[in-house]
Amino acid sequence: MAATIETSSAVQATKKKHLGIPEAVFVEDVDSFMKQPGNETADSALRKLDEQYQKYKYMELNLSQKKLRLKSQIPQITQTLEILRHMQKKKETTDPMETHFLLADNVYCKASVPPTDKVCLWLGANVMLEYDIDEAQALLEKNLSTASRNLETLEDDLDFLRDQFTTTEVNMARVYNWDVKRRSKENLLKSVAKS
Repeated sequence: MAATIETSSAVQATKKKHLGIPEAVFVEDVDSFMKQPGNETADSALRKLDEQYQKYKYMELNLSQKKLRLKSQIPQITQTLEILRHMQKKKETTDPMETHFLLADNVYCKASVPPTDKVCLWLGANVMLEYDIDEAQALLEKNLSTASRNLETLEDDLDFLRDQFTTTEVNMARVYNWDVKRRSKENLLKSVAKS
C-alpha cells in the first residue's frame, strides 16, 4: 500500500513538474494509430503531428527566452549583493566610500557615498523602494535563490521538451514510412491485377 502511494505521488510530481507541456505519446503500433478518429489519412495524421511539433517549438522559444532573462538577472543580483555586503562593512566607519556608478550605457560618474544604513532598490515597473541594508540583503538573497531555482526548473523543462521533440519526430517518420509502405503495396497490387 505504501509503495503504491509513493509511486502515485511520484507520477503526480512528474506531471506537475512539467505542467503545461503535453507529453508526446510514442506510436508503437502505427496501424492502430491510423485507425483512431481524426487519422483517416496519413496526411491528416502527419498534419496533426506537425502541429504538435510546432507547438513544442513555440514552447521552446518561450522557455529559451525566459532562460536568457534569468541568466542575465542572476549576475546582476549577485553583483548587487556584493555591493550591499561592501556597504555593510563600510557603514561602521566614518569615512565616505569612493565609487563609480552607471549613468547610462558606458557612462560612469565618480561618487563619494557617506556611510549609510539605507539603500534604494529598483523593483521593476519603474518602482524603487528604500530598504535597510539588512532587509535589502535578505530580499536579494531570496530573489537570487528563486531565480536559481527557476533556472534549474527551466532547464529541466527544456530537457523534457527536447524529449518530446524527438518522440514527435520519430512518430512523424513512422507514420510517413507506414504510408510509403502502404502506397507501394497498393501499387504492387494494382500492377499485379492489371497483368
